[in-house]
Amino acid sequence: MMLCQAMDVAQVHDSIIVPGVSCLDGKNADNSRTLNVDSTAMTLPMSDPTAWATAMNNLGMTPLGIAGQPILPDFDPALGMMTGIPPITPMMPGLGIVPPPIPPDMPVVKEIIHCKSCTLFPPNPNLPPPATRERPPGCKTVFVGGLPENGTEQIIVEVFEQCGEIIAIRKSKKNFCHIRFAEEYMVDKALYLSGYRIRLGSSTDKKDTGRLHVDFAQARDDLYEWECKQRMLAREERHRRRMEEERLRPPSPPPVVHYSDHECSIVAEKLKDDSKFSEAVQTLLTWIERGEVNRRSANNFYSMIQSANSHVRRLVNEKAAHEKDMEEAKEKFKQALSGILIQFEQIVAVYHSASKQKAWDHFTKAQRKNISVWCKQAEEIRNIHNDELMGIRREEEMEMSDDEIEETTETKETEESALVSQTEALKEENDSLRWQLDAYRNEVELLKQEQGKAHREDDPNKEQQLKLLQQALQGMQQHLLKVQEEYKRKEAELEKIKDDKLQVEKMLENLKEKESCASRLCASSQDSDYPLEKTLNSSPIKSEREALLVGIISTFLHVHPFGASIEYICSYLHRLDNKICTSDVECLMSRLQHTFKQEMTGVGASLEKRWKFCGFEGLKLT
Repeated sequence: MMLCQAMDVAQVHDSIIVPGVSCLDGKNADNSRTLNVDSTAMTLPMSDPTAWATAMNNLGMTPLGIAGQPILPDFDPALGMMTGIPPITPMMPGLGIVPPPIPPDMPVVKEIIHCKSCTLFPPNPNLPPPATRERPPGCKTVFVGGLPENGTEQIIVEVFEQCGEIIAIRKSKKNFCHIRFAEEYMVDKALYLSGYRIRLGSSTDKKDTGRLHVDFAQARDDLYEWECKQRMLAREERHRRRMEEERLRPPSPPPVVHYSDHECSIVAEKLKDDSKFSEAVQTLLTWIERGEVNRRSANNFYSMIQSANSHVRRLVNEKAAHEKDMEEAKEKFKQALSGILIQFEQIVAVYHSASKQKAWDHFTKAQRKNISVWCKQAEEIRNIHNDELMGIRREEEMEMSDDEIEETTETKETEESALVSQTEALKEENDSLRWQLDAYRNEVELLKQEQGKAHREDDPNKEQQLKLLQQALQGMQQHLLKVQEEYKRKEAELEKIKDDKLQVEKMLENLKEKESCASRLCASSQDSDYPLEKTLNSSPIKSEREALLVGIISTFLHVHPFGASIEYICSYLHRLDNKICTSDVECLMSRLQHTFKQEMTGVGASLEKRWKFCGFEGLKLT
């Protein structure tokens, strides 16, 4: 705040203005914070003008001359302060300009303050500063003790009005009072007066003197205002956070309207439109999940579901179109990659031709080094692109082989022909791999020959050429190993396919045998009326293996007099030979009617067919 008083013109020659006090008029004072102070001059005899200037410089103020003009030419007249009170903080409220900070080691010099009815004398600067209590939050009220007994409320206002606007004064009958200011920073200015000795007029009576003690005071009004301010700040912070959360929150989905005939017709029309299909389907799904489907609205929902189903064909066509575009892009990429590889091969050929003896000797050492580095980089990039192209071709071959496998599983009738075609394809691929292997071997031999020719003592780049040839040989050897591994894998697949073919042929033979056994059974049932000699002449046992099986089965059934099922018999025979077929054993036993017979045992669910040995009875019959 700007605190100013008028100076008495009659006492210009024997007085000086108090430091920091300027004239109070309408032009220089702050309109919002002017003080209604009496215009009576505050004078002080000027014994040493230099001492006054030094004191004002210590306070961070600009000294004034006799006529009220600033001594320093760059002083801002808008910066006015109370007499003898330095700034408490670097950013003092109410000031438009920040004053320069006072160094902490510089002692603050307090001066005599003259008022209209009293005089304030500063305390001893060597004494410690007066003690104060802890500052309450939002404190705007101060306690002032040590007032003179004859001090009136008007004198208190005259002294403390220089600190700021006073709202209320509560004076006690004793020598103290409470003063409430308009702002909190005014309390700091009032604390500056703590320790000053006050004297009323020129009297030295004890009742007219006192020592001021200013301290913070706890007031309910200050605490209430501070709490209101904190609550307002908290509300603003919550509002700011809420606005920030709402700004960052994802938008909510649009609400789904309730079902009605009108809305149903609108959704049905949207379902037929491709651009509004997604929104309409979401609405239809919400209605169905809400339970809007009933007997009255079932037909409407069925028509909407039918409309949604009509989009399946469109989606399938779109997928096919995208797949076609993807295939075209793949083909285009493969063609472009092939063209790039061709150009890389040409560039590498240029490097190789430049590395030959005829041209290599004419280049400088730096040029040879650059050509070698370029050649190596081009070969690495070419190998990377070649591997990528080979990977694309392998994927296409795998897709084609998967399609062939699916077709073979779907068509069981042409299984044997598919296996034959696959074996032929593998043979062709193996032949091509063999040819490629021979070509790589030839290239390796050529490289070795070139390496032998290039082995000369007078060649300055012999070591570098050897390194390049070794790297090329290593690459060729690695590729050769890969080709050999692939060749072995293809041979293993060929052997596996051959085994599958043999198994299929064996299964066909077994089926043919089963058919022949069934026909024989039918014939034997028809010829059961013929005499026994005719059956014996038909020779039911065809080989020694069958005779051994008959002996083993007879022994097994002799141990089981109550008979055994065909599965039980075959499980016993599988321990001896895994290749024994159940149908063959059953066909053999059915042909020997005088040795084995089949009976039905059990009742209901436990009904079972069992074979029994009847060789002793058959011997009597024969």
